[in-house]
Amino acid sequence: MAELLIVDDETDVREFAANFFRKRKIDVITAGSGEEALLFIEKEKPKLVLLDITMPGIDGIETLRRIRKLNEKLNVVMVTGIYPDEGDAFKQCQELGVKVYIHKPLRLEELQEVVLREMALCA
Repeated sequence: MAELLIVDDETDVREFAANFFRKRKIDVITAGSGEEALLFIEKEKPKLVLLDITMPGIDGIETLRRIRKLNEKLNVVMVTGIYPDEGDAFKQCQELGVKVYIHKPLRLEELQEVVLREMALCA
């Protein structure tokens, strides 16, 4: 059982974040797509998911919808370059139970603070 699943179609972002948390002794798995993430969620049962909104194939919002069908209580933090006033992505995520967002480009201090706080809520 992994503690953290990082879902991002950008390999460098995904691996950078994964290595950052591995150095902090957090068990991390990564997925490059929404489809891959859904397989890992069923198999690995992570405590927390960092989910990019903008991805090819099924995007982060559709992935989130499918995650809710698998586990409505799974804690998901959305990662995005989109701001709240751009489109309705934030509204859709809120309706699906997301309360926390991290904006790209990722800032390590914010990333660490958010992930550690959200993981503590999962304990």
